[in-house]
Amino acid sequence: MTHSTLTRRWQSAMMDNFGTPRLPLVRGQGTRVWDTEGNEYIDLLAGIAVNALGHAHPALVRALTDQATTLGHISNFFVAEPTVTLAERLLTLSGRPGRVYFSNSGAEANEAAFKIARLTGRPRIVSTQGAFHGRTMGALALTGQPPKRAPFLPLPGPVDYIPYGDTEALRSAVTDDTALLILEPIQGENGVVVPPPGYLTAAREITKSTGTLLALDEIQTGIGRTGHWFAAQAEGIEADVVTLAKGLGGGLPIGATLAFDKAADLLAPGTHGSTFSGNPIVCAAALAVLDTIENEGLLAHAKRMGERLRTGIEFLSHPSISEVRGAGLLMGIVLTTPSAPQIQQTAQCKGFLVNAATPNVIRLAPPLILSNEDADQFLTSLPSILNTHHDGPPPT
Repeated sequence: MTHSTLTRRWQSAMMDNFGTPRLPLVRGQGTRVWDTEGNEYIDLLAGIAVNALGHAHPALVRALTDQATTLGHISNFFVAEPTVTLAERLLTLSGRPGRVYFSNSGAEANEAAFKIARLTGRPRIVSTQGAFHGRTMGALALTGQPPKRAPFLPLPGPVDYIPYGDTEALRSAVTDDTALLILEPIQGENGVVVPPPGYLTAAREITKSTGTLLALDEIQTGIGRTGHWFAAQAEGIEADVVTLAKGLGGGLPIGATLAFDKAADLLAPGTHGSTFSGNPIVCAAALAVLDTIENEGLLAHAKRMGERLRTGIEFLSHPSISEVRGAGLLMGIVLTTPSAPQIQQTAQCKGFLVNAATPNVIRLAPPLILSNEDADQFLTSLPSILNTHHDGPPPT
């Protein structure tokens, strides 16, 4: 199978909503993947922050195999032990009693949060400019990116969008008729945008004072990505609703909506559901991910590797780089020019998979098992990748 053959088959059989993917891949192992022509790449994107354990991790393969040969799909008419255990485990990691709803994706997790908000009886929701919460109709309504919303108007609402990181805007927008404030602890799709210190604390204080539910979208930042189980734990924030997906399944499709206090009891029988909710095979995979992160010390490892990458990039003092932002192994290399798509392609040609999150930001979200060798290979190659697209003389 060649690049061109598989690409032509994609173009013939698949809808064009993704465009044509840039690279056909056929195999993965650890932090490495291989394409149809045998070229090897260090995967610094991990399926958009999904493959927490990399590719073909033995613990994940074993959990999938064992569960698939024991009990597969049973629907929500019945209960399976892995489903209950995973819900209990997530609540334990949150440090609070609550309730969990499982879905199949991050967008669906946020759809559940939207419905919880509607059940408060309050009319309004507040989101932020640049936020990304998914592409289904409800999740898209929460997404603060007008070009993504425009083709599908009118969307469910009303939703107000305020500047991200602006505490005074929060105070003005969140009132006694606001049902829900939804925030990403770090805006991932918008270019790994980190709010100022104290922003999440202020959001919690403001929502408590107005009786508003605070939802934290931890779909990209959760499950160890920033060096904590949940990114908001770094600031000691306890939200009313937390949404998860991506890294939770380690490559298998799962979303989770965690609700606490009064929010935990708003979804009554018949108000929401999914045929595949709590699928035992996927829940077993998620438990393997959580076990491996804990057993292998990957929370601390994510912090160490994130710092290694950050200091290594900053040490370059390359004129193409404005700053490096993020936390743990969610990182944005902010460029001085809108050259991210070209740099993404050059990095691929040199054996590294990265993501042009925005025209001037390269996003890194590698597997949590990233090694020193992986990081150092990227750091060694980065100057030559950047020099290809820098107008001035290369750094000395």
